[in-house]
Amino acid sequence: MASPLMLVFLTALPGVLCYNSSFIDLEANGSNKSSIRFLVLGDWGGLPYPPYVTPIEKATARMMAKTASQMGADFILALGDNFYYKGVTDVNDPRFQVTFEDVYTQDSLNIPWYVIAGNHDHAGNVLAQIEYSQKSKRWNFPYYYYEMNFRIPQTHRTLTIIMLDTVLLCGNSDDFLDQQPRAPRSGVQANRQLLWLQERLAKSKADYLLVAGHYPVWSISEHGPTDCLLRRLRPLLKKYKATAYLCGHDHNLQYIKESGIGYVVSGAGNFMDPDERHRNKVPQGYLKFFNGDAGTLGGFAHVEVNKKQLTVTFIQARGTSLYRAVLKSRDDISREDD
Repeated sequence: MASPLMLVFLTALPGVLCYNSSFIDLEANGSNKSSIRFLVLGDWGGLPYPPYVTPIEKATARMMAKTASQMGADFILALGDNFYYKGVTDVNDPRFQVTFEDVYTQDSLNIPWYVIAGNHDHAGNVLAQIEYSQKSKRWNFPYYYYEMNFRIPQTHRTLTIIMLDTVLLCGNSDDFLDQQPRAPRSGVQANRQLLWLQERLAKSKADYLLVAGHYPVWSISEHGPTDCLLRRLRPLLKKYKATAYLCGHDHNLQYIKESGIGYVVSGAGNFMDPDERHRNKVPQGYLKFFNGDAGTLGGFAHVEVNKKQLTVTFIQARGTSLYRAVLKSRDDISREDD
């Protein structure tokens, strides 16, 4: 939960940190020449006691490394609950080493990690996670919410990813009580983030527009759809023709599609949960894929964006691709609407 110091920081920090309209140059890195590829990982945050990792986290890390090497990955999106169960205490917390640096050790994972916070991170010191960006060459967490823009190599098309702090937007929640997020600690900060998001969406001319947060908009699992996001975020995703929304929070893999928007739940980085208690909360026909089988040893999503389409592949830690979804660019969808 946000501390008074954090709220002071949020108010005082210049808003320019949230507004990053420059392009991140992937082509110069030579990682690939005709597409952008990245991994989506949520709820990967180990344990607060020895051995500080779970078998699922280790197995998922190994498969992420193999996938990044074979299918390609320019970066990784880490979608919150980075450190169970109460985040970190300060920038020197040993959890950075034992739950992150010592687990994702392979060369193919030594790429930029773009990070946001989850509800468990907000039980600790999120500012310390932001500050860790200055200590780690691959950990990128510039602010609670931020925007990234990419040019798809060898094309004229672009990708924008907007990273949200859904805990600041909707409030924290108690996983053990199966709670919906409570009201945000600061209504002013929640509204500021929402206005910022609406402005970025309205101004976006990206061919592919992704929004990422920790809480799901739609989910059939333990936490179910997030009421706050159904009210505040979903209408914006539809209005501005977002390509997809990426999240974690529920500890499984899901793909849900509504109005041409793909909803990707990738929260299988540390635990697996087969719970489907909220299946009736998701309209019939929306759910395309679900996997919470602990026997798969966790999983993640691989995303590839090229000139023609965005492809999401759900991969289990045992090494099998479970499901593949294809989404069109915003321009192609608009032409179909016309």
